[in-house]
Amino acid sequence: MHSLKNIFLLGFLFVSSTVFGQDSLKGWHLRDAASDSFHGISIKKTYDFLKAKKSKPVIVAVIDSGVDTTNEDLKNILWRNPKEVPGNGKDEDGNGYIDDVYGWNFLGGKDGRNVKTESAEASRIYHRYKSKFDSKPLNVANLSGDDKEEYELWKQASKIVNGKPEEQMELMFLEMAYKAVKKHEKVLRDEMKKDTFTVVDLEKYIATTPAAQRAKLGYINFVKLTGIDTEDSNTTIFTELEEYIDQKKKGQEAKEKAPVDYRGEIVKDNYNNINDRFYGNSDVMGPSSMHGTHVAGIIGAQRDNGIGADGVAQNVKVMMIRAVPDGDEYDKDIALAIKYAVDNGAKVINMSFGKGLSPEKKWVDDAVRYAELKDVLIIHAAGNDGENTDTTGNFPNPELKDLRRKAFNFITVGASSDPKVSGDYVADFSNYGKSTVDVFAPGVKIYSTLPGKSSYGFLKGTSMASPVVAGVAAVLRSYFPELSARQVKYAIEKSAVVEPGLKVTRPGAKETVLFNELSSSGGLVNAFNAVKIAMTLQPEKKEIKKEVLPKPTFKNIPVKK
Repeated sequence: MHSLKNIFLLGFLFVSSTVFGQDSLKGWHLRDAASDSFHGISIKKTYDFLKAKKSKPVIVAVIDSGVDTTNEDLKNILWRNPKEVPGNGKDEDGNGYIDDVYGWNFLGGKDGRNVKTESAEASRIYHRYKSKFDSKPLNVANLSGDDKEEYELWKQASKIVNGKPEEQMELMFLEMAYKAVKKHEKVLRDEMKKDTFTVVDLEKYIATTPAAQRAKLGYINFVKLTGIDTEDSNTTIFTELEEYIDQKKKGQEAKEKAPVDYRGEIVKDNYNNINDRFYGNSDVMGPSSMHGTHVAGIIGAQRDNGIGADGVAQNVKVMMIRAVPDGDEYDKDIALAIKYAVDNGAKVINMSFGKGLSPEKKWVDDAVRYAELKDVLIIHAAGNDGENTDTTGNFPNPELKDLRRKAFNFITVGASSDPKVSGDYVADFSNYGKSTVDVFAPGVKIYSTLPGKSSYGFLKGTSMASPVVAGVAAVLRSYFPELSARQVKYAIEKSAVVEPGLKVTRPGAKETVLFNELSSSGGLVNAFNAVKIAMTLQPEKKEIKKEVLPKPTFKNIPVKK
């Protein structure tokens, strides 16, 4: 979920401010409102409370863009497949995935190449069905069940791809602004004799020439007007801007031109067959591991080594599964990633990604149901569009279409903040929904691991809020292993801190609303409260529930040696 995804949706709307300095905000999401005055998850208080109780190691799967295995704060908490010998080209455990020592990469080719960039799902759907529904007169009333479903999906995709007329103008405006501020940045680098700087650095810099003065004013105004964090470096800002502009250009091109199928060129599986599943490679890092590395650190960066960042969970092993490119993920990869995680012992799965359309939702639903049957909890980010997902799509989701009910093992997480961090209790970019978002958790200015041996930094997004909850879930599954995934979900949601009367600015808008109207629990995740609830629960009796199950997606086909 790209951190710039919504900044430019309607022009330069969002202005943010950071009240506290960067160092003082490191780990704010772990703190306690009463003792530290930050509305975090009270993790120190939690561990103090649990110090007399023993814990068991828990495997948490991170389905993401890739994770840097060399980071000093992650290397000791990474999951290792005990049955696999690294680098020998053999499949010792017979699971069909050769050399899956740390996990698996569903975006890799057998030749070692990796998919980095992919198109939007709407573009793929639009061109998949364009010749079927756009080339001749169509009588919608005569369409069969499957054809009608495909047509409705194509209509949604067509609306997204063709967009609004003003979007072309917005892109032109953004490109012009980008070119102007890029010139300012070059002047500043030359004048300051410094390649990397932030707005905080610039505000301390005294410009000595008219050109430097103009560049300083122009750069600072651009960053503040667009709502970009003033403590982000120029290199980070321009990398993200370039990616965002590139995505927007591809979106414009998609009106006439089918997107390049990078996945098909590199992975070379039969995408339409869910049981053609032994594809990919063992490169869990991939070409763009920043997002996944940050997520993994939030969950479990080593807490007792005195370096870097502290994760939420302290007795955890992180299983890495690469299935999310720069762009929209594929449903097949996500479904098989969930199955891989379940089959290899994960008890919690974090999914910090999402999209607005899901053409193969049945595959993902079956995987979620598979995890449900195996007692595995799934945590998913709500999305960064500032929208009410009660009325807009956000996938994956817990709605099991064939069973006509919600999955019992699925938590959707919005991003909260703190007035001392961003001026409000909720992130202005976070999706919300009284029936579709379960809880909120810290997702602004979250400090965690980054690619590199000793690299750390701040990122924001519901992508950061989701692993906070995944970490809390891991704590509960570690200290209360007898509780089911359903019970852990109950403990997290039931214990969320609800402050009656607390008003916030509705994300994506300017109106004030009650915070407890933005999610089903109405509150903020709190690890200490969740532990207290967990201590009151008795293990569930395993009962065979009478439920008409759909035809299974995954078949028990033999692994080809």
